[in-house]
Amino acid sequence: MDGLPDPALAEVASFFQALAEPNRLRLLNLLRGGEQRVGDLAELSGMTTTNVSRHLSLLQQRGLVLREGRGTSVYYRIADVGIYELCDLVCGSLARQSESQARARLALFRT
Repeated sequence: MDGLPDPALAEVASFFQALAEPNRLRLLNLLRGGEQRVGDLAELSGMTTTNVSRHLSLLQQRGLVLREGRGTSVYYRIADVGIYELCDLVCGSLARQSESQARARLALFRT
């Protein structure tokens, strides 16, 4: 991000803001296996179809998913599988932090 102008930083922040909601992350994870219909995503996630559509619309606006209408159904798929690399990187970082904190707490009881 070094040297990015303010408008570009705002775009980056908007991208990460889209990922800052657990239900949207859940939907992205459900799309990991391939495209899905909105109704199927609602059933798999335990959310209403309206709520799933709202979250997917925001993800589409941010360029994270692609939408395709077929007959009466709407299908969504991941726009760029690189999003999973980003999520895996963040998850790995959180796991390392958690392990480090657990070791520090354990050390308190060993002294």
